[in-house]
Amino acid sequence: MKIDSGTTAWMLAATALVLLMTPGLAFFYGGMTRAKSVLNMMMMSFGAIITVTVAWVLFGHSIAFTDNGSTVLNNIVGGFDALGLQSLVDTATKDDGTGMPSLVFSAFQLTFAIITVALISGAIADRAKFGAWILFTVVWATVVYFPVAHWVWGTGWLNTMGIEDFAGGTVVHINAGAAALALALVIGKRKGWRKEPMRPHNLTLVLLGAGLLWFGWFGFNAGSELAVDGTAGLAFMNTQIATAVAAGAWLVVEKLRDGHATSLGVASGAVAGLVAITPACGFVDPWAAMVIGLVAGAVCAYAVGLKYRLGFDDSLDVVGVHLVGGVIGAVSLGFLAAYPFLDQQSKGLFYGGGLGQLGLQVLGPVAIGGYSFVATWIVGKIIDRTMGFRISAEDELTGIDVTTHAETGYDLGTVYASGVTTPNGPLTPAPASAPAPKKVEA
Repeated sequence: MKIDSGTTAWMLAATALVLLMTPGLAFFYGGMTRAKSVLNMMMMSFGAIITVTVAWVLFGHSIAFTDNGSTVLNNIVGGFDALGLQSLVDTATKDDGTGMPSLVFSAFQLTFAIITVALISGAIADRAKFGAWILFTVVWATVVYFPVAHWVWGTGWLNTMGIEDFAGGTVVHINAGAAALALALVIGKRKGWRKEPMRPHNLTLVLLGAGLLWFGWFGFNAGSELAVDGTAGLAFMNTQIATAVAAGAWLVVEKLRDGHATSLGVASGAVAGLVAITPACGFVDPWAAMVIGLVAGAVCAYAVGLKYRLGFDDSLDVVGVHLVGGVIGAVSLGFLAAYPFLDQQSKGLFYGGGLGQLGLQVLGPVAIGGYSFVATWIVGKIIDRTMGFRISAEDELTGIDVTTHAETGYDLGTVYASGVTTPNGPLTPAPASAPAPKKVEA
Protein backbone atom coordinates (compact mmCIF):
# COMPACT_ATOMS: atom_id res chain seq x y z
CA MET A 1 0.00 0.00 0.00
CA LYS A 2 1.64 3.23 -1.20
CA ILE A 3 0.45 6.41 0.47
CA ASP A 4 1.42 10.07 0.49
CA SER A 5 2.68 10.80 3.99
CA GLY A 6 1.98 14.54 3.75
CA THR A 7 -1.60 14.02 2.66
CA THR A 8 -2.12 11.39 5.32
CA ALA A 9 -0.73 13.59 8.08
CA TRP A 10 -2.91 16.51 7.04
CA MET A 11 -6.03 14.35 6.81
CA LEU A 12 -5.44 12.86 10.26
CA ALA A 13 -5.23 16.42 11.63
CA ALA A 14 -8.27 17.54 9.65
CA THR A 15 -10.27 14.59 10.94
CA ALA A 16 -9.42 15.51 14.53
CA LEU A 17 -10.41 19.12 13.83
CA VAL A 18 -13.81 18.11 12.46
CA LEU A 19 -14.46 15.76 15.39
CA LEU A 20 -13.68 18.66 17.75
CA MET A 21 -16.51 20.58 16.11
CA THR A 22 -19.14 18.37 17.74
CA PRO A 23 -18.01 19.12 21.33
CA GLY A 24 -17.77 22.73 20.12
CA LEU A 25 -21.37 22.49 18.96
CA ALA A 26 -22.27 21.08 22.38
CA PHE A 27 -20.85 24.20 24.05
CA PHE A 28 -22.51 26.47 21.48
CA TYR A 29 -25.92 24.88 21.85
CA GLY A 30 -25.54 24.32 25.60
CA GLY A 31 -24.93 27.99 26.28
CA MET A 32 -27.94 28.98 24.18
CA THR A 33 -30.38 26.91 26.24
CA ARG A 34 -31.77 27.65 29.67
CA ALA A 35 -29.68 26.60 32.67
CA LYS A 36 -31.98 23.69 33.48
CA SER A 37 -31.34 22.10 30.06
CA VAL A 38 -27.64 22.67 29.39
CA LEU A 39 -26.43 19.15 30.21
CA ASN A 40 -29.12 17.45 28.15
CA MET A 41 -28.34 19.69 25.19
CA MET A 42 -24.67 18.76 25.38
CA MET A 43 -25.48 15.09 25.92
CA MET A 44 -27.44 15.03 22.67
CA SER A 45 -24.27 15.93 20.77
CA PHE A 46 -22.13 13.41 22.62
CA GLY A 47 -24.83 10.77 22.13
CA ALA A 48 -24.63 11.36 18.38
CA ILE A 49 -20.88 10.73 18.46
CA ILE A 50 -21.51 7.29 19.96
CA THR A 51 -24.42 6.12 17.83
CA VAL A 52 -23.30 7.46 14.45
CA THR A 53 -19.82 5.99 14.93
CA VAL A 54 -21.30 2.53 15.45
CA ALA A 55 -23.69 2.85 12.51
CA TRP A 56 -20.94 4.18 10.25
CA VAL A 57 -18.60 1.29 10.97
CA LEU A 58 -21.28 -1.37 10.54
CA PHE A 59 -22.87 -0.10 7.32
CA GLY A 60 -22.79 3.70 6.93
CA HIS A 61 -19.56 4.02 4.99
CA SER A 62 -20.63 1.21 2.71
CA ILE A 63 -23.99 2.81 1.91
CA ALA A 64 -22.41 6.20 1.26
CA PHE A 65 -19.20 5.39 -0.59
CA THR A 66 -19.41 2.05 -2.39
CA ASP A 67 -20.99 1.09 -5.69
CA ASN A 68 -23.67 -1.60 -5.68
CA GLY A 69 -23.20 -2.45 -9.34
CA SER A 70 -26.74 -1.58 -10.39
CA THR A 71 -27.07 1.20 -12.94
CA VAL A 72 -30.39 2.36 -11.51
CA LEU A 73 -30.20 1.50 -7.81
CA ASN A 74 -26.70 2.91 -7.43
CA ASN A 75 -28.09 6.36 -8.16
CA ILE A 76 -29.91 6.17 -4.83
CA VAL A 77 -27.85 4.05 -2.43
CA GLY A 78 -24.43 2.42 -2.30
CA GLY A 79 -23.57 -1.22 -1.85
CA PHE A 80 -22.41 -3.50 0.95
CA ASP A 81 -18.78 -4.12 0.05
CA ALA A 82 -17.42 -2.27 3.09
CA LEU A 83 -19.62 -3.57 5.91
CA GLY A 84 -17.67 -3.43 9.14
CA LEU A 85 -14.86 -1.59 7.30
CA GLN A 86 -12.87 -4.82 7.07
CA SER A 87 -12.29 -4.37 3.34
CA LEU A 88 -10.66 -0.97 3.95
CA VAL A 89 -7.81 -2.30 6.07
CA ASP A 90 -4.41 -1.95 4.32
CA THR A 91 -5.92 -0.24 1.30
CA ALA A 92 -5.40 3.29 -0.04
CA THR A 93 -7.69 5.80 -1.71
CA LYS A 94 -5.35 5.90 -4.74
CA ASP A 95 -3.08 3.17 -6.08
CA ASP A 96 -0.37 5.52 -7.38
CA GLY A 97 0.95 6.60 -4.00
CA THR A 98 -0.74 10.01 -3.96
CA GLY A 99 -3.61 9.01 -1.69
CA MET A 100 -4.16 8.16 1.97
CA PRO A 101 -5.18 5.00 3.84
CA SER A 102 -8.83 4.25 3.11
CA LEU A 103 -9.56 4.14 6.83
CA VAL A 104 -8.35 7.73 7.20
CA PHE A 105 -10.79 8.84 4.49
CA SER A 106 -13.55 6.88 6.21
CA ALA A 107 -12.76 8.43 9.59
CA PHE A 108 -12.85 11.91 8.03
CA GLN A 109 -16.26 11.28 6.48
CA LEU A 110 -17.51 9.79 9.75
CA THR A 111 -16.95 13.10 11.52
CA PHE A 112 -19.19 14.80 8.95
CA ALA A 113 -21.96 12.32 9.62
CA ILE A 114 -21.66 12.87 13.37
CA ILE A 115 -21.97 16.64 13.33
CA THR A 116 -24.82 16.59 10.79
CA VAL A 117 -26.92 14.49 13.14
CA ALA A 118 -25.90 16.58 16.17
CA LEU A 119 -26.95 19.81 14.41
CA ILE A 120 -30.58 18.69 14.36
CA SER A 121 -30.76 18.59 18.17
CA GLY A 122 -30.73 22.38 18.42
CA ALA A 123 -34.29 22.57 17.09
CA ILE A 124 -35.75 20.42 19.89
CA ALA A 125 -33.93 21.73 22.96
CA ASP A 126 -35.54 21.36 26.41
CA ARG A 127 -38.20 18.82 25.50
CA ALA A 128 -37.05 15.58 23.80
CA LYS A 129 -36.69 12.21 25.50
CA PHE A 130 -33.04 11.22 25.49
CA GLY A 131 -33.81 7.60 24.60
CA ALA A 132 -36.00 8.69 21.70
CA TRP A 133 -33.26 11.00 20.48
CA ILE A 134 -30.70 8.18 20.58
CA LEU A 135 -32.97 5.96 18.49
CA PHE A 136 -33.65 8.82 16.10
CA THR A 137 -29.93 9.42 15.49
CA VAL A 138 -29.41 5.85 14.27
CA VAL A 139 -32.53 5.70 12.10
CA TRP A 140 -32.04 9.17 10.60
CA ALA A 141 -28.40 8.58 9.75
CA THR A 142 -29.38 5.32 8.06
CA VAL A 143 -32.41 6.53 6.15
CA VAL A 144 -31.33 10.09 5.34
CA TYR A 145 -27.67 10.98 5.83
CA PHE A 146 -25.94 7.94 4.36
CA PRO A 147 -28.02 7.91 1.12
CA VAL A 148 -27.73 11.70 0.68
CA ALA A 149 -23.95 11.53 1.10
CA HIS A 150 -23.98 8.88 -1.64
CA TRP A 151 -26.05 11.14 -3.92
CA VAL A 152 -23.61 14.05 -3.70
CA TRP A 153 -20.17 12.64 -2.81
CA GLY A 154 -20.45 9.01 -3.83
CA THR A 155 -21.58 7.70 -7.18
CA GLY A 156 -25.19 8.83 -6.79
CA TRP A 157 -27.40 10.80 -9.11
CA LEU A 158 -26.54 14.37 -8.07
CA ASN A 159 -22.82 13.72 -8.32
CA THR A 160 -23.29 12.16 -11.73
CA MET A 161 -25.19 15.24 -12.89
CA GLY A 162 -22.36 17.51 -11.71
CA ILE A 163 -23.58 19.25 -8.54
CA GLU A 164 -20.94 21.35 -6.78
CA ASP A 165 -20.71 20.92 -3.02
CA PHE A 166 -17.15 21.15 -1.77
CA ALA A 167 -17.64 20.35 1.92
CA GLY A 168 -21.31 19.82 2.71
CA GLY A 169 -23.69 22.71 2.11
CA THR A 170 -26.30 20.28 0.86
CA VAL A 171 -25.21 17.04 2.54
CA VAL A 172 -24.70 18.58 5.98
CA HIS A 173 -26.44 21.92 6.44
CA ILE A 174 -29.50 21.85 4.19
CA ASN A 175 -29.99 18.23 5.16
CA ALA A 176 -29.83 18.98 8.90
CA GLY A 177 -31.80 22.22 8.61
CA ALA A 178 -34.73 20.60 6.82
CA ALA A 179 -34.70 17.73 9.32
CA ALA A 180 -34.66 20.20 12.20
CA LEU A 181 -37.77 21.92 10.86
CA ALA A 182 -39.62 18.63 10.47
CA LEU A 183 -38.68 17.38 13.94
CA ALA A 184 -39.63 20.69 15.57
CA LEU A 185 -43.08 20.38 13.98
CA VAL A 186 -43.45 16.77 15.14
CA ILE A 187 -42.49 17.47 18.75
CA GLY A 188 -44.21 20.84 19.06
CA LYS A 189 -43.45 24.05 20.90
CA ARG A 190 -41.84 24.38 24.31
CA LYS A 191 -44.11 25.16 27.22
CA GLY A 192 -44.36 28.92 27.53
CA TRP A 193 -42.84 29.62 24.13
CA ARG A 194 -43.27 33.29 23.21
CA LYS A 195 -44.77 33.92 26.67
CA GLU A 196 -41.78 33.27 28.91
CA PRO A 197 -38.20 34.47 28.48
CA MET A 198 -36.03 31.71 27.01
CA ARG A 199 -32.78 33.58 26.66
CA PRO A 200 -29.35 31.91 26.46
CA HIS A 201 -28.20 31.19 29.98
CA ASN A 202 -24.43 31.37 29.36
CA LEU A 203 -23.10 33.47 26.52
CA THR A 204 -19.55 32.63 27.54
CA LEU A 205 -20.22 29.01 26.56
CA VAL A 206 -21.77 30.21 23.30
CA LEU A 207 -18.65 32.16 22.36
CA LEU A 208 -16.40 29.26 23.38
CA GLY A 209 -18.44 26.91 21.21
CA ALA A 210 -18.39 29.32 18.27
CA GLY A 211 -14.62 29.61 18.58
CA LEU A 212 -14.18 25.84 18.57
CA LEU A 213 -16.49 25.54 15.57
CA TRP A 214 -14.55 28.22 13.69
CA PHE A 215 -11.26 26.48 14.50
CA GLY A 216 -12.50 23.02 13.56
CA TRP A 217 -14.13 24.28 10.36
CA PHE A 218 -10.73 24.76 8.74
CA GLY A 219 -10.37 20.98 8.83
CA PHE A 220 -13.98 20.65 7.66
CA ASN A 221 -13.46 22.78 4.55
CA ALA A 222 -9.77 22.62 3.68
CA GLY A 223 -9.68 18.92 4.53
CA SER A 224 -12.40 18.23 1.98
CA GLU A 225 -9.84 18.70 -0.79
CA LEU A 226 -8.35 15.39 0.46
CA ALA A 227 -4.91 16.65 -0.52
CA VAL A 228 -2.29 19.24 0.37
CA ASP A 229 -2.41 21.66 -2.55
CA GLY A 230 -3.52 25.07 -3.74
CA THR A 231 -7.22 24.23 -3.58
CA ALA A 232 -6.89 23.32 0.10
CA GLY A 233 -5.24 26.70 0.64
CA LEU A 234 -8.04 28.44 -1.25
CA ALA A 235 -10.67 26.68 0.83
CA PHE A 236 -8.83 27.59 4.03
CA MET A 237 -8.60 31.30 3.16
CA ASN A 238 -12.18 31.51 1.88
CA THR A 239 -13.40 29.96 5.13
CA GLN A 240 -11.75 32.71 7.15
CA ILE A 241 -12.94 35.49 4.86
CA ALA A 242 -16.60 34.50 4.68
CA THR A 243 -16.83 33.81 8.41
CA ALA A 244 -15.37 37.14 9.46
CA VAL A 245 -17.49 39.10 6.98
CA ALA A 246 -20.68 37.28 7.97
CA ALA A 247 -20.05 37.93 11.67
CA GLY A 248 -19.59 41.62 10.91
CA ALA A 249 -22.68 41.74 8.70
CA TRP A 250 -24.83 40.18 11.44
CA LEU A 251 -23.58 42.79 13.94
CA VAL A 252 -24.40 45.63 11.56
CA VAL A 253 -27.93 44.30 11.09
CA GLU A 254 -28.36 44.04 14.86
CA LYS A 255 -27.06 47.54 15.45
CA LEU A 256 -29.32 49.08 12.80
CA ARG A 257 -32.37 47.02 13.75
CA ASP A 258 -32.10 46.74 17.52
CA GLY A 259 -29.59 49.37 18.54
CA HIS A 260 -27.12 46.85 19.99
CA ALA A 261 -24.43 44.58 18.60
CA THR A 262 -24.46 41.43 20.76
CA SER A 263 -22.14 38.55 21.59
CA LEU A 264 -24.85 36.10 20.53
CA GLY A 265 -25.01 37.96 17.24
CA VAL A 266 -21.30 37.72 16.50
CA ALA A 267 -21.34 33.99 17.32
CA SER A 268 -24.42 33.34 15.20
CA GLY A 269 -23.08 35.43 12.34
CA ALA A 270 -19.81 33.55 12.34
CA VAL A 271 -21.63 30.22 12.15
CA ALA A 272 -23.84 31.54 9.33
CA GLY A 273 -20.71 32.46 7.38
CA LEU A 274 -19.14 29.07 8.03
CA VAL A 275 -22.29 27.35 6.81
CA ALA A 276 -22.63 29.41 3.64
CA ILE A 277 -19.01 29.10 2.52
CA THR A 278 -18.92 25.34 3.13
CA PRO A 279 -20.23 24.24 -0.30
CA ALA A 280 -18.36 27.00 -2.11
CA CYS A 281 -14.96 27.30 -0.40
CA GLY A 282 -12.95 25.40 -3.03
CA PHE A 283 -14.87 26.68 -6.03
CA VAL A 284 -14.81 30.49 -5.65
CA ASP A 285 -12.34 33.38 -5.59
CA PRO A 286 -11.65 35.23 -2.32
CA TRP A 287 -13.68 38.27 -3.37
CA ALA A 288 -16.66 35.97 -3.92
CA ALA A 289 -16.19 34.54 -0.43
CA MET A 290 -16.67 38.07 0.89
CA VAL A 291 -19.92 38.39 -1.04
CA ILE A 292 -21.19 35.04 0.24
CA GLY A 293 -20.32 35.95 3.82
CA LEU A 294 -21.97 39.36 3.54
CA VAL A 295 -25.20 37.94 2.14
CA ALA A 296 -25.30 35.04 4.60
CA GLY A 297 -24.67 37.20 7.67
CA ALA A 298 -27.33 39.73 6.76
CA VAL A 299 -29.98 37.32 5.47
CA CYS A 300 -29.61 34.80 8.31
CA ALA A 301 -29.86 37.61 10.87
CA TYR A 302 -33.37 38.20 9.58
CA ALA A 303 -34.17 34.55 8.81
CA VAL A 304 -33.94 33.49 12.47
CA GLY A 305 -37.08 35.52 13.08
CA LEU A 306 -39.14 33.45 10.62
CA LYS A 307 -40.05 30.98 13.36
CA TYR A 308 -42.09 33.65 15.12
CA ARG A 309 -43.93 34.63 11.96
CA LEU A 310 -44.57 31.04 10.86
CA GLY A 311 -45.21 29.63 14.35
CA PHE A 312 -42.66 26.82 14.71
CA ASP A 313 -40.37 26.51 17.71
CA ASP A 314 -36.87 25.98 16.33
CA SER A 315 -35.24 26.43 19.71
CA LEU A 316 -31.69 27.35 18.66
CA ASP A 317 -32.25 28.64 15.11
CA VAL A 318 -31.06 25.61 13.16
CA VAL A 319 -33.44 26.47 10.32
CA GLY A 320 -32.56 30.15 10.14
CA VAL A 321 -28.81 29.55 10.14
CA HIS A 322 -28.13 26.12 8.66
CA LEU A 323 -30.99 25.65 6.21
CA VAL A 324 -31.01 29.24 4.97
CA GLY A 325 -27.23 29.61 5.08
CA GLY A 326 -26.76 26.30 3.30
CA VAL A 327 -29.13 27.34 0.52
CA ILE A 328 -27.31 30.65 0.09
CA GLY A 329 -23.97 28.89 -0.26
CA ALA A 330 -25.20 26.16 -2.58
CA VAL A 331 -27.10 28.46 -4.94
CA SER A 332 -24.30 31.02 -4.99
CA LEU A 333 -22.16 28.55 -6.92
CA GLY A 334 -24.52 28.86 -9.85
CA PHE A 335 -23.30 32.46 -10.10
CA LEU A 336 -19.82 32.51 -8.57
CA ALA A 337 -18.15 29.14 -9.26
CA ALA A 338 -14.77 29.78 -10.87
CA TYR A 339 -12.93 26.45 -10.50
CA PRO A 340 -15.09 23.42 -11.39
CA PHE A 341 -13.42 20.08 -10.64
CA LEU A 342 -15.28 17.51 -12.72
CA ASP A 343 -16.01 17.40 -16.45
CA GLN A 344 -19.75 17.59 -15.80
CA GLN A 345 -19.42 20.70 -13.62
CA SER A 346 -19.52 24.23 -15.03
CA LYS A 347 -18.47 27.72 -14.05
CA GLY A 348 -21.04 30.12 -12.66
CA LEU A 349 -22.92 32.74 -14.65
CA PHE A 350 -20.52 35.52 -13.61
CA TYR A 351 -17.63 33.53 -15.12
CA GLY A 352 -19.31 32.78 -18.42
CA GLY A 353 -21.11 29.59 -17.45
CA GLY A 354 -24.62 28.85 -18.57
CA LEU A 355 -27.85 28.34 -16.70
CA GLY A 356 -27.34 24.57 -16.38
CA GLN A 357 -25.11 24.75 -13.28
CA LEU A 358 -27.40 27.30 -11.63
CA GLY A 359 -30.35 24.99 -12.21
CA LEU A 360 -28.47 22.09 -10.67
CA GLN A 361 -27.45 24.21 -7.68
CA VAL A 362 -31.14 24.92 -7.10
CA LEU A 363 -32.24 21.34 -7.73
CA GLY A 364 -29.83 19.95 -5.12
CA PRO A 365 -31.17 21.96 -2.15
CA VAL A 366 -34.78 21.35 -3.22
CA ALA A 367 -34.32 17.60 -3.63
CA ILE A 368 -32.24 17.07 -0.51
CA GLY A 369 -34.26 19.48 1.62
CA GLY A 370 -37.53 17.96 0.50
CA TYR A 371 -36.39 14.37 1.03
CA SER A 372 -34.88 15.15 4.43
CA PHE A 373 -38.01 16.96 5.61
CA VAL A 374 -40.43 14.22 4.56
CA ALA A 375 -38.27 11.34 5.78
CA THR A 376 -37.57 13.06 9.10
CA TRP A 377 -41.24 13.82 9.66
CA ILE A 378 -42.13 10.17 9.07
CA VAL A 379 -39.36 8.84 11.32
CA GLY A 380 -40.19 11.37 14.01
CA LYS A 381 -43.88 10.52 13.91
CA ILE A 382 -43.24 6.79 14.17
CA ILE A 383 -41.00 7.27 17.19
CA ASP A 384 -43.49 9.68 18.75
CA ARG A 385 -46.41 7.29 18.27
CA THR A 386 -44.54 4.26 19.62
CA MET A 387 -42.23 5.29 22.46
CA GLY A 388 -43.05 8.98 22.66
CA PHE A 389 -40.59 11.66 21.62
CA ARG A 390 -41.42 14.35 24.16
CA ILE A 391 -40.94 14.45 27.91
CA SER A 392 -43.92 15.21 30.13
CA ALA A 393 -45.02 18.77 30.77
CA GLU A 394 -44.06 18.42 34.43
CA ASP A 395 -40.57 17.22 33.58
CA GLU A 396 -40.17 20.03 31.08
CA LEU A 397 -41.08 22.65 33.66
CA THR A 398 -38.84 21.05 36.29
CA GLY A 399 -35.90 20.81 33.93
CA ILE A 400 -34.74 17.98 31.70
CA ASP A 401 -31.26 17.87 33.26
CA VAL A 402 -32.66 16.80 36.62
CA THR A 403 -35.50 14.59 35.44
CA THR A 404 -33.56 12.75 32.72
CA HIS A 405 -29.94 12.76 33.86
CA ALA A 406 -30.29 13.36 37.63
CA GLU A 407 -27.71 16.13 37.36
CA THR A 408 -27.52 19.89 37.14
CA GLY A 409 -25.17 21.99 35.09
CA TYR A 410 -24.14 24.21 37.98
CA ASP A 411 -23.69 23.46 41.68
CA LEU A 412 -23.93 26.77 43.51
CA GLY A 413 -24.07 25.43 47.03
CA THR A 414 -27.70 25.40 48.17
CA VAL A 415 -28.98 26.89 44.91
CA TYR A 416 -29.22 24.56 41.91
CA ALA A 417 -29.74 25.38 38.28
CA SER A 418 -33.15 23.75 38.15
CA GLY A 419 -34.38 25.80 41.07
CA VAL A 420 -36.39 22.76 42.12
CA THR A 421 -34.30 19.94 43.47
CA THR A 422 -30.94 18.87 44.82
CA PRO A 423 -29.15 15.55 44.59
CA ASN A 424 -30.60 14.73 48.03
CA GLY A 425 -34.19 15.49 47.15
CA PRO A 426 -36.55 18.45 46.76
CA LEU A 427 -35.55 21.82 48.08
CA THR A 428 -37.89 22.36 51.05
CA PRO A 429 -37.58 24.96 53.80
CA ALA A 430 -36.72 23.76 57.29
CA PRO A 431 -39.69 23.58 59.72
CA ALA A 432 -40.25 26.75 61.71
CA SER A 433 -39.76 24.79 64.94
CA ALA A 434 -36.47 23.26 63.87
CA PRO A 435 -33.62 24.08 66.24
CA ALA A 436 -30.93 26.41 65.05
CA PRO A 437 -27.69 24.70 64.05
CA LYS A 438 -25.07 24.56 66.77
CA LYS A 439 -22.11 26.84 66.45
CA VAL A 440 -18.87 24.98 66.12
CA GLU A 441 -15.92 26.61 67.83
CA ALA A 442 -12.60 26.68 66.05
